[in-house]
Amino acid sequence: MLQRLVDDLRSGMGDSLRRTGLAVAAAGALLVATSFFCAAVFMFVLLREGAVAACLAGGVVFLVVALLAAGCYMFKKRQDRLRLEQRLQQAAREAKSTASSLLSDPATLAMGLQLVRLVGIKRLVPLLAIGGVALGLLASQRSRRESPAE
Repeated sequence: MLQRLVDDLRSGMGDSLRRTGLAVAAAGALLVATSFFCAAVFMFVLLREGAVAACLAGGVVFLVVALLAAGCYMFKKRQDRLRLEQRLQQAAREAKSTASSLLSDPATLAMGLQLVRLVGIKRLVPLLAIGGVALGLLASQRSRRESPAE
């Protein structure tokens, strides 16, 4: 399960890096094209309406582009957050099913009984108590980490 999480993280980072490279190339080409377009529109409006109107037209164009970029960014960020929440829910369901299947497995129960016979009940009870406390602390930290995200 841990290996699968590492593989998911690695593939996600590779996809992000490729996407970022494509976005940089597209942004560079868009910058050059927009520069020529803005220069042409500026010259056209400057000759027809004057300098103030030309500057206002240029400002409006860049404002629209900035709003579109911000909208796309927020949409993509929301999609990524929803996808991450779905993965976490699926991982939690898988972890619960794994834990329940281990406790219902007769071989696991037999191995536990052999461990009790080997170590002895007097030595095993304090070890189980310490393990229970550690497990409780880990569970409380995990729930604290997950609750602010909601």
